[in-house]
Parts: sequence; C-alpha cells; structure tokens
Amino acid sequence: MAKLTLDELRQKRAEAQKGVYLREGEFRGKIIVHMGTCGIAAGARSIVAAFLEELERSGTKDIQVTTSGCAGLCSKEPMATVEMRNSAPVRYGELTPEKARKIFNDHVVGGTAAAEYALGIGSERGA
Repeated sequence: MAKLTLDELRQKRAEAQKGVYLREGEFRGKIIVHMGTCGIAAGARSIVAAFLEELERSGTKDIQVTTSGCAGLCSKEPMATVEMRNSAPVRYGELTPEKARKIFNDHVVGGTAAAEYALGIGSERGA
C-alpha cells in the first residue's frame, strides 16, 4: 500500500468529517441514542430499535441514527438527542419505544420538537 502524503491525509480527513457534521454532510438530521452502561441498563437498546423501525417504516433516507456514551444524566436514561440541520439539538429523557416513535414522527418528520419529553434544548458546548 502506497503511503499518503500529508495533503492527501488532510483531504481524507475533511471528507470523513462531512459525514459527521450535519451542516456539511448528506444527512439533514441525526438521532443519537445515549448508550453508556446506565443507558443500556435502562433500556436504550429498545430505543435504538424503535428509532430504526420508524426510520425504515417512513422510508426516510437522510436521517442518521447513531449511539454515544453516557450523557451524564443517568437518572433520566434512556435518553436520545435529536439534531436537525439549522436547529438547536433537543435532548429527550426517560424514553420508551412509544415515546421514541412519537419523537421521530413529531420532531424528525414533522419538524416540531416533542416538548413533553424534552429535557433541554441547545448544546452544552460553548458557541
């Protein structure tokens, strides 16, 4: 295998990052299910399954479902964060598969956050 130059490596990195960041990627939204040990113990696997079932059922192709580690609110697990392009992320907590389905249909498909399940809106990262 041929060695990559530094410029080639930088180009590959930039291409890979496009899929991670919504503003540059092919997806208009991302659903992140928090799957630390606390989330898994609270039932996060069934939440991932519910989101994936809704994604499949809807035929939507521009939403990414992914997982992350613990979000730091173990008592509110299982949790998920919905990030839609040009909107603040919304973190949802104490989820059930039924709540996940409603969040998918209301927020991801319909464009309106499911406020009754939201823990917070926005990012804890600085601007």
